[in-house]
Amino acid sequence: MEDRIVSIPIDNCDDCNCTFSAKGCCNKLDVYDWLADINDPLSQSRYVEVRFKNTRKGIYENNLDLPLQVGDIVAVESSPGHDIGIVSAIGQIACYQMRKQKNLRLADVKKIYRKARANDIKKWQEAIALERPTMLRTRELAEELNLSMKIGDTEFQGDKTKAIFYYIAEERVDFRELIKRMAEEFHIRIEMKQIGARQEAGRIGGIGPCGRELCCTTWMSDFNSVSTTSARLQELTLNPQKLAGQCSKLKCCLNYELGVYLDARKDFPENASVLRTKEGDAHHIKNDIFKRQMYYEVRINDIPTVKILDVDTVKNIVEQNRKGILPENVFEMEKTGSRSISYTDELNSESITRFDKAKKPKSKNRNRNKMKKQNKPAEGAAKPENKNNPAPEKTE
Repeated sequence: MEDRIVSIPIDNCDDCNCTFSAKGCCNKLDVYDWLADINDPLSQSRYVEVRFKNTRKGIYENNLDLPLQVGDIVAVESSPGHDIGIVSAIGQIACYQMRKQKNLRLADVKKIYRKARANDIKKWQEAIALERPTMLRTRELAEELNLSMKIGDTEFQGDKTKAIFYYIAEERVDFRELIKRMAEEFHIRIEMKQIGARQEAGRIGGIGPCGRELCCTTWMSDFNSVSTTSARLQELTLNPQKLAGQCSKLKCCLNYELGVYLDARKDFPENASVLRTKEGDAHHIKNDIFKRQMYYEVRINDIPTVKILDVDTVKNIVEQNRKGILPENVFEMEKTGSRSISYTDELNSESITRFDKAKKPKSKNRNRNKMKKQNKPAEGAAKPENKNNPAPEKTE
């Protein structure tokens, strides 16, 4: 969904002033107000969060005590001129959003001028209409100058006096000549902002291997670093084709369940890569974290065999190895009759064809009767002679 709405319904309209609102739209920068049902008389109304295009947000001061609601379109202070944004959080939720910005100083907070009027909305829509042709023309200029960069998106300020150009580049690019030619052609103030591959994938969008729309397109705005350590801790195969997303980086979802795995791994023993037993040394292969099982490879009669041990058993063996004791009969087979039911066993226990009617086996007697009917001579036909008992000759 687009970050800004072009057709906006009118909430209030007077003869001279019009105020507009973008309520009812869905955007990934929206903030869920989980304090809406609480009537807090001490809730502040001075600071408001306002969102813009892409992932750009900001905290602004409502020094005029305007009656703002989430979804209201407002004109805010900018440098130079003013910008148009949509209110995304008010009250105590806005304070919590301020805490996320660690380097924010109250002295640097800009102000809200007014609610957007008809003239503000009209100029804002004209600025939005200029974004795509300006981006395409900028790409042509960058190609003429042989710059190794890609202009991914363009965002005009609400008053059409400034534009932000988002670009992607693998190396450092000297775009001073490009800015000079852009300023001469577009007659606006230009700001270049470099983005990464994850932000570009969020703008383009797509469907992930899970079958749903990309997280960076629907709801994710802050990107945390993802390393191969997250995959190792979750016992995942280090296959770049499966672990990489559409941005050619490691998938952000590798961090979603990482905390659960870290808590579960706390119970696993350390320094248990090699277990010394009388049957031989067992080398650790992998873990089944949620089943609390550890896989070891041991040579039995010079044949490598994989055995499964519980975490408690491994702890006991490690403790005995520290004391110089080599345990025996560690890898004994399970007793006959005992069987552990796994998830795959339960899955395969119910077949898809269990409701089909069983076909009755064909009776052999039916086949014999068919053969007799086929071999029976027709009426009036001569019977075949029997070589062993020939028919007697007729005498006159």
